[in-house]
Amino acid sequence: MDSMNTNTTTRQYGAAIALVSGLYSLLSVTGSSGMMSSNSGLLMAILGVVVVVHGVVLLTPYADRLGTASGPLMIAYSLLMLLNQVLVGITGSSNWGMGMSGGMESGINGGMEGSMGSTMTAGMGWDLGMVALAFLMLISGLIMTNRSTDDSGM
Repeated sequence: MDSMNTNTTTRQYGAAIALVSGLYSLLSVTGSSGMMSSNSGLLMAILGVVVVVHGVVLLTPYADRLGTASGPLMIAYSLLMLLNQVLVGITGSSNWGMGMSGGMESGINGGMEGSMGSTMTAGMGWDLGMVALAFLMLISGLIMTNRSTDDSGM
């Protein structure tokens, strides 16, 4: 009975972390102008929905159907979030897969148009809140994975 309560508590913590991370992801994408049309924004929107659904499932009896996959899924979500943040941080743009057209336009057009385009992407760097939540989700996934391994007798 004690391991049952531990599993339930672990699932509740995992659900809370998934719900907060997923909702933060969705809110950060919908709150940023132009993020929804970028590769980074699209990834974070899709990931946000998936993570929220996973968090909700962890609070229902359907969590048993996930079995031991829940921890590795949380780890995968967190790694995708971290990878996305690294790409945004390195490229300085949320449109990391589409080339550097913003920088080229700035050099070609010059003047006010070019500087306005580069100013919009210059502020898009690391989202430290997302990085912190992704690390928290990574730790949660590791705990869930280790907990399921311990409970299965491996």
